Amino acid sequence: MDEFNTRNKPMNLRRRGIYLLPNLFTTGALFAGFYAIVQAMNGKFEVAAVAIFIAMVLDGLDGRVARLTHTQSEFGAQYDSLSDMVSFGVAPSLVVYEWALKGMGKWGWFAAFIYCAATALRLARFNTNIEVVDKRYFQGLPSPAAAALIAGFVWVMHDYDFSGESVHWYAAALAVFAGLSMVSNLPFYSFKDFNMRKSVPFLVIFMAALFLIFISSYPPGVLFGLFMCYALSGYVMWFLRRRQK
Repeated sequence: MDEFNTRNKPMNLRRRGIYLLPNLFTTGALFAGFYAIVQAMNGKFEVAAVAIFIAMVLDGLDGRVARLTHTQSEFGAQYDSLSDMVSFGVAPSLVVYEWALKGMGKWGWFAAFIYCAATALRLARFNTNIEVVDKRYFQGLPSPAAAALIAGFVWVMHDYDFSGESVHWYAAALAVFAGLSMVSNLPFYSFKDFNMRKSVPFLVIFMAALFLIFISSYPPGVLFGLFMCYALSGYVMWFLRRRQK
């Protein structure tokens, strides 16, 4: 399921048809996840990491396109969820396994499987709880953010010429951390209460341009840092809530 921009609606409001436009974006995200797996098998880990980020972008667009064109459907919701499992569950776990965890024996595939299984559980819980949870927060780390955490780490380490074998324990720890964060009950801000149609001051557009320049200055490091901060934000929010109580 597109967890950042879900196309889910109440069951009685979903259509049962198959619409081309939003499902093209979903298919693109699925292809990007599959492409990441293929490139990891060929030893091109930087390309695989970038492909996972491309899958994130396409996954964020399909839900918005479906809502804007009023083409939400039950088929699209289910197809989107299956695509997410490949792009943000199977692909990151296989990429990090091929890159760093392969030489660790059973501990390597154990860490990779924890991440993969956690993604499946996270998506299943999201699908079943979508009508009852607080829309402002996700219950557990969203699977696209967890995938960005894994892909960003691989991308940064590869960019600094670190071999996967030299950082395999860090990669294993990160995979387990991302997996456990996905199945946790920690609150993660969903950004769903942002009104994109509301007028904003000129300064906001200028800040958005600066933000894009900031990302383009060093994409692997900036993206990994941003998603690491997001992954830690749930723990910080949980701690603050406990202190208030």
